Amino acid sequence: MATRREFVASTALSAAAVALVPLSACSQEAPPAAPVAAAASPPSQPATAGPLLRRAIPSSGEQVPVIGMGTSGSFEVGGGDAERDPLREVLRRFVAAGASVVDTAPTYGSAEDVLGDLVAEAGVRERVFLATKLSGVEGREAGLAQFEDSLRRLRTDRVELLQVHNLGDTATQLALARELRQQGKVKYVGITHFVERAHDAVAEAMQAHRPDFVQINYSPVSRGAETRIFPLARELGIAVMVNRAFEDGRLFARVKGKPLPGWAKDADASSWAQLFLKFVVSEPAVTVVIPATSKPDNESDNLRAGVGRLLDARQRAALVAALE
Repeated sequence: MATRREFVASTALSAAAVALVPLSACSQEAPPAAPVAAAASPPSQPATAGPLLRRAIPSSGEQVPVIGMGTSGSFEVGGGDAERDPLREVLRRFVAAGASVVDTAPTYGSAEDVLGDLVAEAGVRERVFLATKLSGVEGREAGLAQFEDSLRRLRTDRVELLQVHNLGDTATQLALARELRQQGKVKYVGITHFVERAHDAVAEAMQAHRPDFVQINYSPVSRGAETRIFPLARELGIAVMVNRAFEDGRLFARVKGKPLPGWAKDADASSWAQLFLKFVVSEPAVTVVIPATSKPDNESDNLRAGVGRLLDARQRAALVAALE
């Protein structure tokens, strides 16, 4: 299977990105920028040519940028600089662009530890919307112990979003999350899943528990959320966070060797990755999408999807057809 890096190169991203984002920090040929933690450095330049599109969280009206970031796989690294330096630059570009939502979980290996270390090192905790999960636990006490450990690993005293992962012990863990919200340790509560066969159960949980957020999979080739999840989210006023927007990288294999469609420029897109992400956020029910990457140039590419025009109905249909 071809990698994301190969597709970024094969679609002439660099040339197109110069027109969209004339910043040396985002060029594939540019030397790595200084880590965000360097206090003496000048303010970081954004990775986009304009402000990121923002959407409101229905339960509060608070607005968040539509491009977020996941940490599964990408942040599951060790403590050495060789492994962490690319992630430092990913985080620098992410925050400099005005993005904020970062999703993680205690069951994502070392991801919470690495994310906590890098956010603290960079001094950007107040600029990051941290989302983590109660994952694979049964009972209130086990959930509470896991949450307290997550705070320690993330090097913080609260998180913006606490989600019940994959509907595990949903009623008990969501009740705990709401208890923690009352204590000021959590701002929003949510539920998650990552496969279409679980969408009916997710919809039932949305109706039964009315969380602030639902996290679900969605892409141009996995559109099941359009049937029940999105309409219900709009009806109940629930924010939607989207995972697996690239189908774990498989979407790039589907477009291998294919040139970017000519209409992409009409949607201010200069790469397949941007088209895939713009497809997701062109759905009005979607609040934020969380693609994961450990590569700084891919992060810049992802961020550009949150700027400019989105896909209209005709363009969405054309992208779906291109992937068939």
